[in-house]
Amino acid sequence: MANNGPFGIDPEDFERALRGTGTELRDLLGKAGIYLDRVDQVGVSGLASLLGQFIQPQRPRPAAPEEETTGATGSGVWAVYTIDDLGQARVDQVFPNELEALRAHRDNTDDRRRVRFLPYGVPASVLDTP
Repeated sequence: MANNGPFGIDPEDFERALRGTGTELRDLLGKAGIYLDRVDQVGVSGLASLLGQFIQPQRPRPAAPEEETTGATGSGVWAVYTIDDLGQARVDQVFPNELEALRAHRDNTDDRRRVRFLPYGVPASVLDTP
């Protein structure tokens, strides 16, 4: 036992175990190769079918329907507004669509003047800055 090392395993026993494991692993790989060849002849991807026996494929989830926003439905207006020194908004112009509002705002150099969509029924006070 003194010559078996700190774990009490004889080096020859260790070699025999590794040799046996190597042989079994080689046999297992040979069987897997035969199986993959047989499956490939059927026309199915070999690796996918081999793994498919152990792993269930994830089913694609249906995409959650996106709710239509008020801006997408067009039930509102585009407002060009200015923020004063107190942070209150004053609407300068109102446009039916975004393109017209952005064209009107195109040459703006004032940092306080902005463009936002306002749904119908929402007061202009929501544009105020806190």
